[in-house]
Amino acid sequence: MFRKLLRFGVWALSAVAVLVVLLGSWVLYAVYSFDTETLPARHGKFDLAFFPHAESGKPLIVTFGGAEGGNVWNSARWRKQRERFGAMGFSVLTVGYFGTSTTPERLDRIDLGALHRTIREHMELPNAQSRCLILIGGSKGAELSLALASSFADVDAVVALSPADTVFPAHTDAMTTSSWSIDGKPLPFAPMPWAATWDLVSGDIGAVMTRILAQPEAEAARIRTENAAASMLLIASDRDEMWPALMMAKRIEARAKSRGQVKVVAVPGAHRAVTQHMDTVEAFLRDPDGNKICALKRM
Repeated sequence: MFRKLLRFGVWALSAVAVLVVLLGSWVLYAVYSFDTETLPARHGKFDLAFFPHAESGKPLIVTFGGAEGGNVWNSARWRKQRERFGAMGFSVLTVGYFGTSTTPERLDRIDLGALHRTIREHMELPNAQSRCLILIGGSKGAELSLALASSFADVDAVVALSPADTVFPAHTDAMTTSSWSIDGKPLPFAPMPWAATWDLVSGDIGAVMTRILAQPEAEAARIRTENAAASMLLIASDRDEMWPALMMAKRIEARAKSRGQVKVVAVPGAHRAVTQHMDTVEAFLRDPDGNKICALKRM
């Protein structure tokens, strides 16, 4: 009996060792074989749905989903909120930036320059004629919104739900490229450390993101939100399991040029809890005398 148990133990340990070697080999192959120079197929292409207000000249809200991909703000789930924005006096442009038949397959070096030009084109359409630009994004879409506002001075406001203040790696098997680029030039990003490999394999994304942020290289990848002209509303959950959104939101607030430029709202719950606070978003966008954000631009 003892010999049988011993043989089984040896067999089990050998099987585990083989699996570890195979996993390690696959990780090394994925990382070192990835083409970091060639841009993804359909780079600079987007999936768009435009909902112009009945009157031209209204402010434009542009919406971005997160790591789930697709054009989620054009889904039935967000239809009521799109209609509420319309009733408030906004045109709405929903954007899918990866994961559709007309966009890059993965979130990898998404072209902010092309995206900005696409947004400007919609602002100038005859049925739009918008002079005020507001970005609303959740999770990776919040990271995208803040990166856009920090790169282009014509963004008037950002609503970031579960925000990030750092550019994270692309969502590829290798994770060796940036999430964002401008006209083909990747933005600096905080690299994926080898120490986070097991966290990634085990599905602990929060631990992965915390390890990424703890690296000295993360400072060079910080989104320079203090350079943005936009007013910002940052809504972050106090128990975010995906990344430390509240901590990053407070860092953005601390770096703001003026006390009134950034407003941080902490809410209870996990990563997705922020989507339950669209009333806070609406209050940020308007007041009893009309649209506060665009009034600040003296339209």
